[in-house]
Amino acid sequence: MTVPTRIRTSAKAVVLHEGSVLLTRNLWNGKECHFLPGGGQDTGELLPDALRREVREETGLTVSVGPLLWVLEGWTEDPGVLTSENFHRVEVVFLCTVDGSAELVGGTEQDIDQIGLDWVPLEKITSLGTLSPRYRAHMAPLVAGTVPRAAYLER
Repeated sequence: MTVPTRIRTSAKAVVLHEGSVLLTRNLWNGKECHFLPGGGQDTGELLPDALRREVREETGLTVSVGPLLWVLEGWTEDPGVLTSENFHRVEVVFLCTVDGSAELVGGTEQDIDQIGLDWVPLEKITSLGTLSPRYRAHMAPLVAGTVPRAAYLER
């Protein structure tokens, strides 16, 4: 593997509402998949502020940012992610709740590959094949009704 040319920090949300988790539905490399809402942190922006902004842009929802769930770190050489360069990726994932209405109206600045939004029942999360296994495994405690202990995960 080549040495990453830059680092990208992003904030991601596990948004819970009435027993369901909010996911973005995306068309990624020709396949439909689900992602956690959120995105890149801007210079001078705190992670919770970046997360609130990104969730609002992608979903139209306003959220309260709760506890840290996990930090996922690794290298990415995926040309579908931002650029064709290799970069060091740090994803910081927080538990969030909806402030106000949970109606999915869509955001004003959705990602180019985003094709929809879904409230997925918690009990289906760990078997949802369109969601990354790394997310499914770490969300299992939420299905059991507990908040997972914050963790550092390497890719």
